[in-house]
Amino acid sequence: MKDLIDRIARALVDYPEEVEVTVIEGSQATVLELKVAKVDLGKIIGKQGRTARALRTIIGAAAAKEHKRVVLEIVE
Repeated sequence: MKDLIDRIARALVDYPEEVEVTVIEGSQATVLELKVAKVDLGKIIGKQGRTARALRTIIGAAAAKEHKRVVLEIVE
């Protein structure tokens, strides 16, 4: 899951070396924190949050296949 978000985020931004994905394991869900450069934040969020919503949909589908609950948080 981490690799999936990392690869997609690096393809979307101008500064791929600043992409960081942190995994936080919880009792009910796993949280993926995505950090990008400040100038790339708009590219990850997208117009009206469409890109962020699409990333969350992809992660949700991949997590459902593994019978897990995964949440994507975009951190400034």
